[in-house]
Amino acid sequence: MNNFPFLILLLLIPLAGSILVGYLGRDRSNETLAKQTALATAVLEFVVAIIMLIAYKPDGPRLQFTTSFGWIDSLGVKFSVGVDGIAIVMIGLVGLLVPIVMIASWHRDSLGDDTNEPGSEDEIAPPKGSVSRMFAWILLLEVFMVGVFAATDVFLFYVLFEVMLVPMYFIIGAYGSAKRRAAAMKFFIYSLVGGLVMLASVIGLYVISRQQLGNATFSWDALRQLDLSHTQQMWLFLGFFVAFAIKAPLVPFHTWLPKAGAEAPIAGGLLLIGILDKVGTFGFLRYCLPLFPWASQKIAPLVLVLAVIGIFYASFQAIGEKDIKRFVTYTSIAHFGFIALGIFAFTTTAGVGAVLYMVNHGIATGLLFLIVGMVIRRGGSRNIADYGGLFRVAPILSGLFLLASLAALALPGTNSFVSEFLVLIGAYATVPVFTIIASVGIVFSAIYALWIFQRAATGPESALVVARKKVFGDLNKREIGVLTPLVILIFAIGIYPKPVLDIITPSVEATLQIDVGVHDPAPTIAKPAALSINGGAK
Repeated sequence: MNNFPFLILLLLIPLAGSILVGYLGRDRSNETLAKQTALATAVLEFVVAIIMLIAYKPDGPRLQFTTSFGWIDSLGVKFSVGVDGIAIVMIGLVGLLVPIVMIASWHRDSLGDDTNEPGSEDEIAPPKGSVSRMFAWILLLEVFMVGVFAATDVFLFYVLFEVMLVPMYFIIGAYGSAKRRAAAMKFFIYSLVGGLVMLASVIGLYVISRQQLGNATFSWDALRQLDLSHTQQMWLFLGFFVAFAIKAPLVPFHTWLPKAGAEAPIAGGLLLIGILDKVGTFGFLRYCLPLFPWASQKIAPLVLVLAVIGIFYASFQAIGEKDIKRFVTYTSIAHFGFIALGIFAFTTTAGVGAVLYMVNHGIATGLLFLIVGMVIRRGGSRNIADYGGLFRVAPILSGLFLLASLAALALPGTNSFVSEFLVLIGAYATVPVFTIIASVGIVFSAIYALWIFQRAATGPESALVVARKKVFGDLNKREIGVLTPLVILIFAIGIYPKPVLDIITPSVEATLQIDVGVHDPAPTIAKPAALSINGGAK
């Protein structure tokens, strides 16, 4: 099935669904039908993604399910897509989270919390847009998210990297909380500026490819063959790095995320933290390391410093945060510090752990963000101090809140533990000092994860909980159905991660050993039988 056009299908399904749902949503009498159509589209996309995952061969060619046809022939631009083990697991995560956020946002009152930051005044009235229109934007966003992970033409990647800002801008700006417009604008400007910096490097690669190859090209595979000087590598690397560091987000490029994540509706915030942020770390692996191996190693110490600073800075911010949604965004920034550590440690074990961390973060933090949204919807406040005693009125919700908190601190048996352990044990072989310092950050993750749960769920019932006890209640069937897949995956990957590791490992090995050319001193992860990285050799 390697010749089956899975990726084209995965792009066309949500695109067609977005157009159809947008058309149906024009008439409010078709609201239910439009939502059902959107969910059916998302489920179909997930099914196709699972079939593609099953058909993927870890011991096969490096890039699989490739499709390429002319797009802008005069510039050598092709519409080329293909996946390796890193990209395919990220596309699988996209397929999983989109139907989940749709079901979680099925009713109008679940789109946003209609509150502002604690202690501040509302800026504008709560949003009034229809759910179906937001679903249309989500499906359009899904097209670009799948495309950005699948693109094997650098110009195509750049275009998708930029245009995926548009659906998220409208999701935040039209359906978020009271300060949604300012948050959407900050998100858009930061990401757009990063993309424009990357464009300069994309143009630079194009010019150099014409000089060295005779024909200018944006092909990722062809650009890996370029013989770039150290100076060229450094300048071109920095253009890509700035864009990816903003998207990731690494400290100090992170300032847009707390605002955007807090003001976005629950669906938008989950996709922002669970998927869009991963485009940055994916970009490090797909573009920075293979295209600029020397520069990546030279800049690595600086990146590691930023990663460690981010772990501690974000942990301290999370511990003192009053806004429960901003709390989740800061925990994500801390987790991205570990992902960056794994990528720039340049060992197979740490790299595999970083990719697995990207997947696990989307699952575990997705669960936490959904639960936080359910708490806010019941209490009508984002202020952590307003809550207390949730266990007395909503024991199932509180129990899952505890599970999400434990997964956030990487408790053994949960999926986050596997990825964090791999990052640390792999990074210690090459950067022991940074690894030891980062390990201390785990203590602070335990503090902020358990502190938020203690303040919100334990102790006597707060005045707000008492006043709204009639509307609090425990999880309903729809909410249980939304959370159950994520709970299952947290334990499934935590107990038996081998199927995912078997997919990821060959691609990480190819990136580090063939593209970067680094020696791997760390113990290697057990690889699938007859491991092959055909098609990766230069």
